[in-house]
Amino acid sequence: MSEMNIIGLRHIGEVNPGDNLAEIILQALTLQNLTFEPGDILVVIQKIVSKSEGQLVKLSDVIPSEFALHLSKESGKDPRHIEVVLREAKRIVKMDRGIMIVETRHGFVCANAGVDHSNVPGGDVLCLLPEDPDLSASRIRDEIRKRTGVDLAVIISDTFGRPWRAGIVNIAIGVSGLLPVRSYEGQEDPSGYTLTRASDIAVADELASAAELVMGKIDRIPAALIRGYAYPKGEGSFRDLVRDPEKDLFR
Repeated sequence: MSEMNIIGLRHIGEVNPGDNLAEIILQALTLQNLTFEPGDILVVIQKIVSKSEGQLVKLSDVIPSEFALHLSKESGKDPRHIEVVLREAKRIVKMDRGIMIVETRHGFVCANAGVDHSNVPGGDVLCLLPEDPDLSASRIRDEIRKRTGVDLAVIISDTFGRPWRAGIVNIAIGVSGLLPVRSYEGQEDPSGYTLTRASDIAVADELASAAELVMGKIDRIPAALIRGYAYPKGEGSFRDLVRDPEKDLFR
């Protein structure tokens, strides 16, 4: 592979609970005079997946706990928002300067358990992560294959911060049809050095980040088509990208 193309999918518009995302994406594809081809990769941002699955919470329906009220006084944040984060968290990793780093029920370690209010209509609604991002990706993939006969890979992406590095990037939080990690362990480099597991590449994360470059945060392009990348095919999982706790030096 010497080149690949990344195409942002426009014309998707607002997504509501119960919407068929595969159908919406195929309609957007048609409006851009495109069709899916075998070997394509579809990257879809988490927000529209969560919206279609009804992973939304109205703040007006949330009664904050005493702990959430206590944290609100320290951080100045809405205690109802904090309460939703606590409900989505399996474990609090660190709290400092009004920021909550938690481990979600999926195993992600991230700010505010992925609970977000950006790009959600109405200031009273929060968006949660999908309950099972791999299943979300599989449903989109299966529906597209059913409608078109084309098998492709699907990545659900979301924005995460990173230790040691400034700025945020998109990573894969759900996958279907590809192995998210490409292993080079045991292979020799051009100098004859045998590579170790430290050379494993998180290709699903790299593809998610590359797709974000054509989507943007405010451009209303919530999906992208990647064509020309020879990804490792297989039934992987986002769990392949989550470091085991016993190997994580920062938990």
